[in-house]
Amino acid sequence: MGGASAPPRGPVGRAERAAAGPGLVRAVPAPAGPAPGPRSRPLPKIAQGGVGTAMARQPAKTLWYDRPRYVYLEFCVEDSTDVKVVIEDQRLVFSCKNADGVEFYNEINLYARVNSKDSREKRSDRSITCFMRKWKEKVAWPRITKENIKPAWLSVDFDNWRDWEGDEEVERAMVEQYAEMLERVTDKGPPPAMDDLDFATRVVSCQAAELRPEGGGEPVRGFQVVLEDTILFPEGGGQPDDRGLIGDVPVLRVTRRGPEAVHFVPAALEPGAEVLLSLDWERRFDHMQQHSGQHLITAIAEQMFGFKTTSWELGRQRSLIELDTPSMTAEQVKALEKSVNEKIRDRVPVTVRELAADDPEIERVRSRGLPDDHVGPVRVVDIEGIDSNMCCGTHVSNLSDLQVIKLLGVEKGKKNKTNLIFLVGNRVLKSVEQSHSTEKALTSLLKNGPGEHVEAVKRLQSSVKLLQKNNLNLLRDIAVLIARDFKSKPAPRQLFVLHRKEGDSEFMNIIANEIGTEETLLFLTVGDEKEAGLFLLAGPAEAVENLGPRVAELLGGKGAGKRDRFQGKAAKMSRRGEVEALLQEFISHRSPEVPGRP
Repeated sequence: MGGASAPPRGPVGRAERAAAGPGLVRAVPAPAGPAPGPRSRPLPKIAQGGVGTAMARQPAKTLWYDRPRYVYLEFCVEDSTDVKVVIEDQRLVFSCKNADGVEFYNEINLYARVNSKDSREKRSDRSITCFMRKWKEKVAWPRITKENIKPAWLSVDFDNWRDWEGDEEVERAMVEQYAEMLERVTDKGPPPAMDDLDFATRVVSCQAAELRPEGGGEPVRGFQVVLEDTILFPEGGGQPDDRGLIGDVPVLRVTRRGPEAVHFVPAALEPGAEVLLSLDWERRFDHMQQHSGQHLITAIAEQMFGFKTTSWELGRQRSLIELDTPSMTAEQVKALEKSVNEKIRDRVPVTVRELAADDPEIERVRSRGLPDDHVGPVRVVDIEGIDSNMCCGTHVSNLSDLQVIKLLGVEKGKKNKTNLIFLVGNRVLKSVEQSHSTEKALTSLLKNGPGEHVEAVKRLQSSVKLLQKNNLNLLRDIAVLIARDFKSKPAPRQLFVLHRKEGDSEFMNIIANEIGTEETLLFLTVGDEKEAGLFLLAGPAEAVENLGPRVAELLGGKGAGKRDRFQGKAAKMSRRGEVEALLQEFISHRSPEVPGRP
């Protein structure tokens, strides 16, 4: 659910893909010499043969596969070395050697344009496979090359080929097909995530600025940087901003200023300089899961019960949706959770489209309105057959990427509304892991099984209450005995001072009541001797009114009193000796002065 529906300038949504790649990818410094253009890379140098003689090179046998979103090329060279691959928008160049030192070289002018920034290669012991993302998805390629005459070394792997154009089932089967193909390629780990790509851009401006930390505190000094393009999402539409690196400089905040994304960094960057921008993918993918999950929950809640969403919040630990209903029953929460997880298992596609601001289709799209400074087309996120929502945020490309949704329950919201608490995807897994760790710890402490934990804790609570009651009775008895011992002395002193680690306000007041405050001045404290605690000053009203605030000041605390009692909290119990000296002086001279004062 989004407020701003047109993203800031730059391909912010380019990394909105399902596969979770590595975390924060470090930028790779650019090579020395002239920088390559934004859509081109230098061609690889062809490896040479033995000393003084260049071995004859030959094309590698190549298989290709067509899919709705990708074109795959598999170069069949076993035990390859010196592998070099250049993928450009309209061309691919490949070279390598095999174990015998034979050189292979293939150059292909592609049938249609690919997204070179979003394409990668993967090497195995048996072959090298290139994954090229189409610029125009769901458009079939009748051949891999621009030339009608097919090279002898290039062929289609008919065992894996499928004429998918117009086939509605292919989108659902795409994940399985992709996994099967990768299994053929290698068994050494997952495929490239397509999200660990550095993004080349240029610094437009850099200005000194300050950033106020989210948790409060002193402002952080740094710089606001605007880039020509960006892959970092600025906060908006209920979604927090991305994190990443510009070169080696961390990006601490990304905000929107009109059509621009403003990056706050701790170090200055030179305007005009070319830089590599990298993304904290783990944070981005988490936000994608929570945001797409919110769209799904919102749509189904309205379809099932007529509950409209009035706002939502993507929190650090959990997220909430504010529903326009005074209450929601446990049965409704359970039914909603079941329905949204069924949609996830159905693998419903999630797509993004742009509409002109005056397009009548906008009237049929769910929205909270456009921001006042919006210009350009309107961005719409569609969950096929379920929801269309005006949104600027980042999302998964298929509901299956949400993995699972857990509704934690509801709580009373503002203005007669209900807050629905939820977790999506990896947050559910983390929550289960934390719960399991807690369960294991309780099992060890309580010496029983998880099913008995609640009853065991109830028994412990009852025992603790009984012990606290007995302890309180004992403290009362001790207080009475202390007071009687003081009163039994043949010549009672004018000042009574006592400190006890265990005790409370009632303990001190019992002593004061038993001794009496008409003639004796009492200074009583409880708590740790060197840390915080409680104090009570009791005695003749005139003395207490005069001394009470001074005692609180010496103890670094606060208090209040009435007539013959002044009590409060003390932060510096270690200064009890100074208080006792003040009281002794008062008794001796009846004109007390706080030590250290003129």
